[in-house]
Amino acid sequence: MKESERLLESLRAEKTLWIGQLEVLASDDGFVVYHRDDPGRKNLTNHASDDAFEIAKFDDTGNYRALKTAPNLGHGWKIFVSNAAELEQAIDAIYPGRLAVLRALESGELVTTSLRETLNRQSGMYRVAAKISDQQIDDLVGDFCRSDGGCVRTILWKRDERKTVPSAKLPPEKFDPAADQMGKGEKCIPLLCQEACNLLVAACREKVKGKGAASSAP
Repeated sequence: MKESERLLESLRAEKTLWIGQLEVLASDDGFVVYHRDDPGRKNLTNHASDDAFEIAKFDDTGNYRALKTAPNLGHGWKIFVSNAAELEQAIDAIYPGRLAVLRALESGELVTTSLRETLNRQSGMYRVAAKISDQQIDDLVGDFCRSDGGCVRTILWKRDERKTVPSAKLPPEKFDPAADQMGKGEKCIPLLCQEACNLLVAACREKVKGKGAASSAP
């Protein structure tokens, strides 16, 4: 089943679904996508699915969102879409690539990459990131990847080839695709993380160099 068809079936059954900071409601004419905090607000600005990419660019203060799965998606909008294909397009604009990763997991084709492997394959100015210690990883990942202020993806990768948990400072729910990373206990479509992002790699480099920068995700 295509992801758009699965989304449609879920909405037909539940009328509402959640993914990251998004809430999707089935309507008579299609679907409505809101910020998860916003349903019920009367002053939302109407948008089409083509606007989703721009909506995802900035937080409420106008700062650029370098990490699209950081829990700082702006408020005050709603997107109307007429079918499940447009819905998938809007979600993919806000959370790029996450539906494709979910499809790969469900088909048994998803490959994860440990943090150590990701760091060891870096070159140039990022090569030094591979020198990060296990304790530094534990501290950095525990802060950078936390759902309450860092990133709302569910981590599937391990720290190293020994299958070590990425950080003991993160709760077990951070590694559970069935858990709601927003902490609201709702049944969500997960945003999956199959390998460390470029921002985490850069933070590892800064940690090794002792600059202390980028201790948490933007």
